[in-house]
Amino acid sequence: MLVRKPAVAGQFYPSDPDELSATVDQCYSHPLGPGKMPPAPAGAAKLAAAVCPHAGYVYSGPVAAHSYLHLSSLRDPDLIVVVAPNHYGVGSGVSTFQSGEWETPLGRMRVDSLASKQLVDLAGVVAFDPDAHRLEHSLEVQLPFLQKIYGSAVPFLPVSLLFQDIETASAVSKALVEIVRGRKAVLVASSDLTHYEPAEAAKEKDAALLQQVVRMDVEGFYSTLERLQVTACGFGAIATIMETASQLGLGRGELLKYASSGDITGDNLQVVGYGALRFV
Repeated sequence: MLVRKPAVAGQFYPSDPDELSATVDQCYSHPLGPGKMPPAPAGAAKLAAAVCPHAGYVYSGPVAAHSYLHLSSLRDPDLIVVVAPNHYGVGSGVSTFQSGEWETPLGRMRVDSLASKQLVDLAGVVAFDPDAHRLEHSLEVQLPFLQKIYGSAVPFLPVSLLFQDIETASAVSKALVEIVRGRKAVLVASSDLTHYEPAEAAKEKDAALLQQVVRMDVEGFYSTLERLQVTACGFGAIATIMETASQLGLGRGELLKYASSGDITGDNLQVVGYGALRFV
């Protein structure tokens, strides 16, 4: 059986299980966090979707906790989908795992092999390519948050995007709609926002981009991204989950929290922006 080992344990988050568990808890209670621990009150929906940042937990964990508090309102899902960018340029344009498990210090999560086969068959642009995931942190860092909420029993579908254009996002989204329809699912888009610009400039650009996410306007999102040259690394992941959520009946986005690395370090000359959003 193929086991994808952690690539960034001990770097982006602690490698010790107890320390990692405590660190995730601290993200919720952090001054930039939501101030509440999951689970959130249970909702009636069969779908929960959110955008989460993916930097080291010390930087973006408290912002991500806002999204995960929302996701925890969905009880007992039978599928978790995480769509994330490929930062390293390794492997296929869009890739998933055929089968196997992903390991973190908190345990292993099983790949939903039926869902991954459907994704490859339906999308036409996705390949089984574990090498594309081997070094990548943007998907891995989401898993301990998910494991703390749901344990390791819920199967998940990992999707890595090297190609993030609107056509690719649409193709992947159409497949996900068919896969998720009729299931009780959690959808996660993994992305940071503006990179290495002054805090005020980053905040202004990110606010304009996130306005399009709140409107669930995919074309407006890509237009704003290009017009303002917003360096959001997982823009295709955001677009994919935004369109999937829209097609499955969620009507709007809601910004839960925005902050930047400068809010943690005090250095506002070159920051990375982080946004937590949910779709409702």
